[in-house]
Amino acid sequence: MTAILETPGVHSSSHTPFRVTKLGHNLGARIDGLHIHADLDAATVAAIARVVAVHKAVIITGQHHIDDDAQYAFGQRLGVPTKAHPTVLSRGEDLLPLEGAANSWHTDVTFVDRIPKMSILRAVVQPEYGGATMWASTVAGYAALPEPLRLLADNLRAVHTNDYDYAEHLTVGDSSDPEYRAEFHKTIFRTEHPVVRVHPETGERALTLGHFVESFVGLKTSETADILRLLQARIERPDNTFRWNWNAGDLAIWDNRSTQHYGVADFGSAYRKVNRVTLAGDIPVGVDGRPSVSLNGDASGYSVVDTARRIPDFEPASDRSIRDF
Repeated sequence: MTAILETPGVHSSSHTPFRVTKLGHNLGARIDGLHIHADLDAATVAAIARVVAVHKAVIITGQHHIDDDAQYAFGQRLGVPTKAHPTVLSRGEDLLPLEGAANSWHTDVTFVDRIPKMSILRAVVQPEYGGATMWASTVAGYAALPEPLRLLADNLRAVHTNDYDYAEHLTVGDSSDPEYRAEFHKTIFRTEHPVVRVHPETGERALTLGHFVESFVGLKTSETADILRLLQARIERPDNTFRWNWNAGDLAIWDNRSTQHYGVADFGSAYRKVNRVTLAGDIPVGVDGRPSVSLNGDASGYSVVDTARRIPDFEPASDRSIRDF
């Protein structure tokens, strides 16, 4: 159903009206009728941020006028942009151009202690077919765990790192470039995160996993592999995902604290390029109140630490949500 945005605490009369269409039970929505520009009023920016918090992954259509500068400026309205990447800066410090497709489930940049809160992606060159992006809700994935697995996840901590075989996961585009891989690994980061984090704005619990996980603290390599496969499978269930086939003028925004995503490499030898802006996030905190801990690498040059505030009167899009309010 399509309607003028009406959400608790944000009224259509207080911001530029736009339409929100819910596209999936657990995540996914489309915004139509919104023209992004540098002078968006604060109420409209707040309304967009709320839609992202509720629906996790959001597509804003009709943004044919957006270029790199406008994409970055829009990010500045929603938060504090990070540098393009903690290690890959040869392509520019503001936006990260990505060629090919990730072809693996992940949350952006979890190998640092201050995981970005939000990512903004713009398709620059799309192939004639394929090249969709998929998202999965790590909130719904956690909420659907049976109690024994939930108790296990609540008590696990995982080490995330960029020191792994990048090409094993990313088989199309950048991963085939030795110079890119060398730059990706030039500074090694390792961070210990709670496997279950409490979202600082919504209070929802979310699984923090993906392809940057190296090990679970205190467990053997084989045990890590088995448990990671088990928990990842819950995140990746088809009913917990949202898939978008890109159209010209689309801009994707997602809550990086409550999702994983996957760039689908189903376009053969065709060329695909997307540009990403990420926004500074907080340091994750587990259900026991313990924060993430940096083990190797200093991320202060990459990003500030965001100070997040709870969203008043927050109502999740899905009924599969466990919150700590």
